[in-house]
Amino acid sequence: MTQPIAFIDLAAQRRRIAREIEAAIARVLDHGIFISGPEVADFEAKLAAFCGARFAVACGNGTDALQLVLMAKGIGQGDAVIVPDFTFTATAEAVALVGGTPVFVDIQADFNIDVGQLQAGLRTAKDNGLKPRALIAVDLFGLAADYDALNAFCDANGLLLIADAAQSFGATLRGRKVGTLAPITTTSFFPAKPLGCCGDGGAILTDDADLVATLKSLRVHGQGTDKYDNVRIGVNSRLDTIQAAILMCKLDIFADEIESRQTVADRYARALSNRVLAPSVPDDAVSVWAQYTVRIPGSRRDEVAAKLKATGVPTAIYYPRPLHQQTAYRHFPAAGSLAVAQQLSGEVLSLPMHPYLESATQERIVTAIVDAT
Repeated sequence: MTQPIAFIDLAAQRRRIAREIEAAIARVLDHGIFISGPEVADFEAKLAAFCGARFAVACGNGTDALQLVLMAKGIGQGDAVIVPDFTFTATAEAVALVGGTPVFVDIQADFNIDVGQLQAGLRTAKDNGLKPRALIAVDLFGLAADYDALNAFCDANGLLLIADAAQSFGATLRGRKVGTLAPITTTSFFPAKPLGCCGDGGAILTDDADLVATLKSLRVHGQGTDKYDNVRIGVNSRLDTIQAAILMCKLDIFADEIESRQTVADRYARALSNRVLAPSVPDDAVSVWAQYTVRIPGSRRDEVAAKLKATGVPTAIYYPRPLHQQTAYRHFPAAGSLAVAQQLSGEVLSLPMHPYLESATQERIVTAIVDAT
């Protein structure tokens, strides 16, 4: 019973949530419906209500969420999907898995897709004999992309817009929450995500009732009236009942945790603005700070990371290579030089970030960074 809550902090709020998670798991163990139990539907309703979407469809993980959407929309051979070059592999992987072709475009200094490069992405797709069908925008490190501009571009060019919010669920842009900024939003509940479970999990958020019906069929082997009535080719991608129960407990304190993440980010910004290139957030946006990622220019990033490791300060690099340089993706088309993605991949360094990072611990981290830079 203790393993699922090993991540719980000693803070009073986290001790309380630990008890609630234990009780929630016990309830699932008591009723024994481990797949598609009542907690799954309850969590879907609660998740949709949190962000203001009409519907939420839970699934096995964030990658499956993307793949299920692409399957539901019939994207496959000969279809192009524009994706940012600087992101986790799952964004492009889902496109390739359904037979589509990811077309890589560059990013901006805020790590999100560069709207100014989208026309080049369209031209590249067409020059390669592909039919542009969709655009997947990734809200990297917790900050929502510019969805007003992205929606306008997709509407003007007949593209489906999908928000890959694996790192940004809980963020807001111009008073609206992630989950309502694009026609379809996917997210992940991987344990390291701001809203994480104790295993794998994902979800799709939308206002489209017909899409929801198709997604619910696809996630259970393409079922029709029941699981032995298969009306389409589907997959096996269901959120476990225990994970849904855990996520409902964590969703109860999620708003408070977002505020705490902002406090941690503000402390970093004040202390490090003169030492590294710190991330910034527009006045009309709230980041959920999935990662606090700084930039260290001048080919010194790896040196700084090594110095921090020697002092006991962990760091991570998200991501050391843009997708177009990965072996699995080198044969896919790319628009332009992708210069920003290449530059940032050599500069980014993610610092410890979670809502329970105490000020004294953070001060030690900051001191180590100042000494290392």
